[in-house]
Amino acid sequence: MASLAGYVPTANDTKIRERIGTIMPAELLTLPWLLLGLFILIAYTTEAMTGFGSIVIALSLGALVLPLDAMLPVLVPLNIFMSGYLSYKYRRHIDRQALLRLILPMMTVGTLIGYGLYPWLGDSIVESLFGTLIVWFAARQLWLEFHGIPAQVRSLLWTRAWIFAAGITHGLFASGGPLLVYALSGVDLDKARFRATLILVWFALNSLLTVVFLLDGSLMPALPRVAAYLPIVLVGVVLGEFLHHKVDEAGFRRVVFVVLLFAGAALAWPG
Repeated sequence: MASLAGYVPTANDTKIRERIGTIMPAELLTLPWLLLGLFILIAYTTEAMTGFGSIVIALSLGALVLPLDAMLPVLVPLNIFMSGYLSYKYRRHIDRQALLRLILPMMTVGTLIGYGLYPWLGDSIVESLFGTLIVWFAARQLWLEFHGIPAQVRSLLWTRAWIFAAGITHGLFASGGPLLVYALSGVDLDKARFRATLILVWFALNSLLTVVFLLDGSLMPALPRVAAYLPIVLVGVVLGEFLHHKVDEAGFRRVVFVVLLFAGAALAWPG
């Protein structure tokens, strides 16, 4: 085998590297960003299988290796592709009354407030709050999975308050799902309407956040990463729909919640 010592790159080698750099940012080949690609695959496979978790899973696992503010302008636009497709596919099941009168007004205001709070709280506080939210969400879902406790009917004021809180968490870290699911636990929505309505909520709010990221200058630098990860999202959707008919969904959800529980604990109480 010829020795590489003293090798001098040719002009053609330099052109090849430059061409690769225009297709995929070099930083995506580093370990943290490669791991984020794996987490995105897991997250979107789970979303396609079970109907939840694309950003929550990718962000909670990704936060172990990357800062939240670096991932949000990547993960939020990626979610628009899936939520937009699923919103159109299941548009007949959307509960427009619940969406327009109950959910979107409070969630939108909360999202803008949460986005505005991020710089005031600081990265470490936001990361700990996010970890605490994930621990609560995963522990609660595991408890419900094993005990099958029925949802309780709540007052409209209670529901609105928690929807507003869900909007704040969505503005902080694009993860309003845990609190919104909790807020709507006592609302009379069947499974199909519940899922379709929430998917459209994420499409609307993540579109709003994407516009905000464009205005604050964080979206444009993230677009090459979004483009690089988009094929992974598509693979996750196809793989998830295939596994939906092959794997025990309840058991798979429990495994995901256990992983989130430990990831959330690591974020909330860093060593």
